[in-house]
Amino acid sequence: MRTKPVLLVIAHGSRDPRHAATVHALVRRVRSLRPGLRVETGFLDFNIPSVHGVLESLAAEGVRDVVALPLLLTRAFHAKADIPAVLRDAPPQLRIRQAEVLGPSPLLLSALERRLYEAGLSPADKSSTGVVLAAAGSTDPEAIAVIAETAREWRRTGWCAVRPAFASAALPRTEDAVRELRELGCARVAVAPYVLAPGFLPDRIARGAAEADVLAEVLGPAPEVARVLLERYDAARRPALAAVGA
Repeated sequence: MRTKPVLLVIAHGSRDPRHAATVHALVRRVRSLRPGLRVETGFLDFNIPSVHGVLESLAAEGVRDVVALPLLLTRAFHAKADIPAVLRDAPPQLRIRQAEVLGPSPLLLSALERRLYEAGLSPADKSSTGVVLAAAGSTDPEAIAVIAETAREWRRTGWCAVRPAFASAALPRTEDAVRELRELGCARVAVAPYVLAPGFLPDRIARGAAEADVLAEVLGPAPEVARVLLERYDAARRPALAAVGA
């Protein structure tokens, strides 16, 4: 039987202990959805194990195939530069395929709605509620464009309005988008953090939501997010499967 590639989830890392705890909770959910799949976690910075350390350990065990999955919502600097650089420095006996980032995905929109409903909204509130899609922010125009398109797509599902906002590197800020939706006439305003784990920038989003009616939790280990990880893993290994007729 052909051995499945190991899934290596690559997270950024943070000094905030909530970040790593949330990443590990998400990985546990992925394992629960695919019990036969080996899933490891590596961090680019601040936390251990490091990505390089995990790759060295896998090579020492005799593992040969790895799918490296960036735990990122958009293709910005980390996905385009940092992670490829780390993977190029991996032990040469490893065959590594880098999976796509998580977003965009309809499942992520479902996860955002889950968090809003958990925060007190209901499907009946959609037509009268304006939502701020609050992302971390990036200097990469491609990443900003993806967030804007995600907001437009989400608006088409029935919300009164959806506006993108950013905690850093781009405008508008969360508080400005909240005020814009108030001025637009939405009966209530909700802030949906489009981030995977708590930390410095999600805390800034929360402060910017002070005048909103509802603030959702971060995406975290939502089941929809775990399903996206497995979709990206399957897509990354599909060319190899086709080559062997699997």
